[in-house]
Amino acid sequence: MMDFEALQRIVASDGPGRGVSALCEAKFLKNALDLFIKASRVLIVTGFYIKGACASETDGPPGAVALGRAVASVGKSTVLITDSRNYACLKACSRSVKGPVAACLDDYEKIPEDINLLVFIERPGHAADGRYYNMRGIDFSDVVAPLDRASEAAMKRGVPVLGIGDGGNEAGMGLLYDALAEKMPHYAPCLSRVSSTVCLPVDVSNWGAYALTAVLSGFYRRWLGLNDGEEEAMLSAILETGAVDGVTGRADQSVDGISLTDLNEVTFSIKNWYSASFEL
Repeated sequence: MMDFEALQRIVASDGPGRGVSALCEAKFLKNALDLFIKASRVLIVTGFYIKGACASETDGPPGAVALGRAVASVGKSTVLITDSRNYACLKACSRSVKGPVAACLDDYEKIPEDINLLVFIERPGHAADGRYYNMRGIDFSDVVAPLDRASEAAMKRGVPVLGIGDGGNEAGMGLLYDALAEKMPHYAPCLSRVSSTVCLPVDVSNWGAYALTAVLSGFYRRWLGLNDGEEEAMLSAILETGAVDGVTGRADQSVDGISLTDLNEVTFSIKNWYSASFEL
């Protein structure tokens, strides 16, 4: 049996102090796993553009690629999607570790309808006023392709939606709007109102995706997640496209202000969780 609580503590300890990941529950990981088990055609949407730097963020694409690769490796049709501003970043990231095909799409109405699971990883979600806000409360709607609008359309068709985020302003995090608004009353007008079937609030969005590769590994009894050096390979690839750390605004091998060394410690802990649980 999987120890979801132990894995949750690795990726949702509220290390950043935002209070968002404090809302995470172990059952969210199990519920997300159930969605993937039932799905056969998965579409993963990512890409968060940093307007001030005119660049993509380092959080999101690595998680999308790692999760997409894991899902594809067990025989499920998997496509990664982002908009034109973030496409070069996602494409380079996926190529660096032989991940799934990355496609460019700016019109949410053109998202394929034959999918049976829609996943958002660190993708902007619109607030109650229909606008998009960063963690500083700055409106950056003019550089956002509204791919999050696909969530409502999918759920109306009975297609489940999974949202992974770490700030409360991402697509899918609207499922926890009331709890998030209570924790961050001053930021409430900026919070995402884009709901989901299952929501995974974590310390770093990439980590939520990495955790799901681990639970999929547990279900299929073989390691499907990142291997040594792959975090660095993905970051190197996206930095070459101009990506920056979303917190620092610098083109460093870091995510949300967390150094590569510390990132590797988390990915090691995730893989160790799997090894301790399923390898003799």
